[in-house]
Amino acid sequence: MIYCLVDVLRSDFKDRNVKPLWCLVIILAPILGSLIYLLVGRSQKIRYHG
Repeated sequence: MIYCLVDVLRSDFKDRNVKPLWCLVIILAPILGSLIYLLVGRSQKIRYHG
């Protein structure tokens, strides 16, 4: 859960409204929310190539 929250807070997403939503999901449903974030949410992040 902590890893997922830190990852959400340090990441940029394609849609700016997604970050607070992911934080709520992870906090309200720690185990299920973290699993869903790892499976779905990480693909929504903006990837930087550099």
